[in-house]
Amino acid sequence: MIDLDLEQQFTRLCRAIGDRPDLAFLLDRPASLDLIRRAWLPLAAQLAQVRSQSSRPIVQGILGVQGAGKTTLCAGLVLALECCWGLRSLSWSIDDLYKTYADRQRLRQADPRLIWRGPPGTHDVALGIETLKQLRQPSGDRIPIPRFDKSLHQGQGDRIAPDWVEPVDVVLFEGWFVGTHPIDCEAIAHWPEPIASATDRAFARDCNDRLRDYLPLWDLCDRLLILQPTDYRLSKQWRQQAERDRIAAGGQGLGDAEISDFVDYFWKALHPQLLIDPLAIAPEHHPPINGVWQFNADRQLQRAIII
Repeated sequence: MIDLDLEQQFTRLCRAIGDRPDLAFLLDRPASLDLIRRAWLPLAAQLAQVRSQSSRPIVQGILGVQGAGKTTLCAGLVLALECCWGLRSLSWSIDDLYKTYADRQRLRQADPRLIWRGPPGTHDVALGIETLKQLRQPSGDRIPIPRFDKSLHQGQGDRIAPDWVEPVDVVLFEGWFVGTHPIDCEAIAHWPEPIASATDRAFARDCNDRLRDYLPLWDLCDRLLILQPTDYRLSKQWRQQAERDRIAAGGQGLGDAEISDFVDYFWKALHPQLLIDPLAIAPEHHPPINGVWQFNADRQLQRAIII
């Protein structure tokens, strides 16, 4: 297994990033270079060390609100693990576990509140469990990885043919509520905005209850990294800016008001202040928390704790 010193790792990773059109922009941003040095490489080094001491592949859970940079982080970690440690890794999202379009149409008929995919209940948890089990205990054969295309059915999305991959050393499993546990809703004295009405509170309680179905999936994660904005409301700001950038580049995107409604829907389902922020200071949790990275409004890394 390749093992380089920090400067060699940094140089080699930046070279690999420069060869990737979807990531090369990071090299022009001092904040991104700082993120690579202070967070990406230390985490990749930790994963490589843990894998070297394990008899099976490692599953790293990554939890972060919308716009926190989960996809970019996973792409960078895949490169780092390969070019600096010679390890194979897989980036996989809980979004790839959405139920089929037909199943979600039936689900929406049963519960009209599920107007968008995303909340607990809209995923095929059993498929996720089966996939992670195969990745953790590979038989030597190629493994089918579920994939989901969000552009199908006028943006409603649908499952597509799986990717078939060789066994890997590290699985990066990311999502906006990966690793979160149900909370005691009866102990909440004041529900945070935008959970304002009795209908909102009932929806939040029901989504919280559905989290129990996901606990066996979280049990297959060995570790959990939390990507946390200094204020959860920055998530909406980041998402709106991303849509503006997409429109400015000639693509299609949603307006600020549409994004606001979209993000509010997710917050009404599982509010970051109730379910994510407390994890950053949780003394015990499963999967064990191995890091908390905090970002300010400019997406600059304010604090990186790797446990």
